[in-house]
Amino acid sequence: MKKLHKLVITSYIGPFIVTFFISLFILLMQFLWKYIDDLVGKGLEWYVIAELLFYFTATFVPLALPLAVLLSSIMTMGKMGEHYELVAFKSAGISLRRILWPMVMISFVLVIAAFYFSNNVLPAANLKGLSLLYDVRQQRPAFNITEGIYYHGIDNFVIRVDEKDDGGQTLRGIKIYDHSDRQGNVNLTIAEWGNMAMTQDKRYLVLTLYNGTNYQEDGDLGPLDPSRPFQRTHFKKQVRKFDLSMFDLTRTDEDLFRGNFRMLNISQLIHYEDSLSQQLERRKESFNRTYTRRFYHLNKLGQDDFAQPNPGDTTSIVFHKTDTEYLINSGTDVRMVLSNAMDMVRTNRSQTNMSHEDFRQRKRTLARYQIEFHRKFTLSFACVVLFLIGAPLGAIIRKGGFGLPLVISVLLFVVFHVISMMGEKFVREGVLEAHQGMWIASVALLPVGILLTIKATTDSSLLDTDSYLQKIEKFINTFKNRKPQKTS
Repeated sequence: MKKLHKLVITSYIGPFIVTFFISLFILLMQFLWKYIDDLVGKGLEWYVIAELLFYFTATFVPLALPLAVLLSSIMTMGKMGEHYELVAFKSAGISLRRILWPMVMISFVLVIAAFYFSNNVLPAANLKGLSLLYDVRQQRPAFNITEGIYYHGIDNFVIRVDEKDDGGQTLRGIKIYDHSDRQGNVNLTIAEWGNMAMTQDKRYLVLTLYNGTNYQEDGDLGPLDPSRPFQRTHFKKQVRKFDLSMFDLTRTDEDLFRGNFRMLNISQLIHYEDSLSQQLERRKESFNRTYTRRFYHLNKLGQDDFAQPNPGDTTSIVFHKTDTEYLINSGTDVRMVLSNAMDMVRTNRSQTNMSHEDFRQRKRTLARYQIEFHRKFTLSFACVVLFLIGAPLGAIIRKGGFGLPLVISVLLFVVFHVISMMGEKFVREGVLEAHQGMWIASVALLPVGILLTIKATTDSSLLDTDSYLQKIEKFINTFKNRKPQKTS
């Protein structure tokens, strides 16, 4: 390996690693901002949060790689241009293509690694992460009794306290409604004060009540029945035990999520796509047969009661059916024939609308599998496209660090991401095919990368404002120096 290649690789690897983890951190913060309400206040253990963040960090790797390639390539070439290293290389007869060759090889290695990650690691990370996120979102908020508020967190019980002392362990003005019998408020316990404590395994809440009364009535009889029994029990001390197992995180079987399009690799996506396409075609064929049969019955409705009109007969009711005129015989009930026809038309219209909506949903489901199939290739190919934009752009602007390169990288990546999202939405809505919408961003930005590479290779002043000002000044001077022609 030449010293030039070592210099370029060492200059590129450092910014790439830094920008890659910065991109992952930004995407992870976006995830936390989106689901912060589902995570806070549920008493989750730290390792559950860490596991969730780990899985979702893995899911952001294919999206962070193109951004890291873009930013690091701009920073590397911009720094070399800012320190006149590119000028020294070119003065020694080394072209820009030879300088970029090590970075090109690294980018292709990243493309292969990104594709392998998307096809093998990403489905497993999505399965683990999304199933855990589902369980976390279904998790109840942590046990917390608030002063003056009825607490419904424990099944079959409603608890209210007026005051909490001693760090929340001592309660005053306690009311406990027991709804275990499913008969309404027929069991009420009131206590002046009490102590609240958890068992060592935190499976049960032990509430010790003092100076209270329990009110209980039989809910089987009617509320106005005078024979309805009522029981009042006074106590100085009573111990109530509540099961808190409902607050434990319950893990759902991951096999229930394996059929989702985000949990599949390429071979599985092809299998599901083929199955969904066959189901859609069979559904269309069934609809065509059913529609043809219904149209035939509608076409034959009342045909036995139709007859050719007699010339000069003005009393018969004439109906136009295709290009032939028919009349109804005098003994036929016109309203019955019309009513049957209208009912059949309404039924056909309703069932046609239902079939249309069914086709639409099936196509949307099929499109999601097709989108995920092409995404495994587009995000990998995006590393090449954004490298072709970033490396020559850094050589042109000749600025390193996190200043101008960061601003330009963010703007270019936003453009790429917006075009990708628009193409994906068009595919979901059926406006574009999957191979069109998912590749539209790469196809749109690839000519830009090729143009920038050509401009950087030929030392073009693409972003030199002085050159543009000189051209504008020269254009203005051509009009000033033009003399008006004399008229004879």
